[in-house]
Amino acid sequence: MSGRHRLTSVETVEEEGAWLFTVRDDHGEDVEVFLVPCVDADGSGIEAWVNSCTHEAQSLYREGVGAVVRDGGVVCPKHGSIFDTCSGYCDNGPAAETTLPAVEVSVEDGQVYLTDDDVRFLHEGASRDDEDDDGGPSSTSHLRL
Repeated sequence: MSGRHRLTSVETVEEEGAWLFTVRDDHGEDVEVFLVPCVDADGSGIEAWVNSCTHEAQSLYREGVGAVVRDGGVVCPKHGSIFDTCSGYCDNGPAAETTLPAVEVSVEDGQVYLTDDDVRFLHEGASRDDEDDDGGPSSTSHLRL
């Protein structure tokens, strides 16, 4: 469905800590996806995850805030569950034993490309339906971010 689409540079993702874009899936739904740096035993790379906590529909990346990444994990701002940046797996909190849905990307010559045939790139940034969003989660977590 998508072919190969250049998203951004690895340098941009590393400098910003994460990078958000919107795709359209096979069902015609607009889906937000974010890129994060991944550093593991195989070296470093970039991974792409659907921008929604697996426990409850909560954005992990918020425009104006970004994604909170600590010690190789993306922190859910609502309940504090932490998803590994390389595998998307969560082993704690309400989202424990779940994995974020991945979107296929590749890195070539310092550039990040969308290569997932199940989605089509729409635009950089958040989905356009977030216009009535207040910009922050309704947090029940004891964590302060």
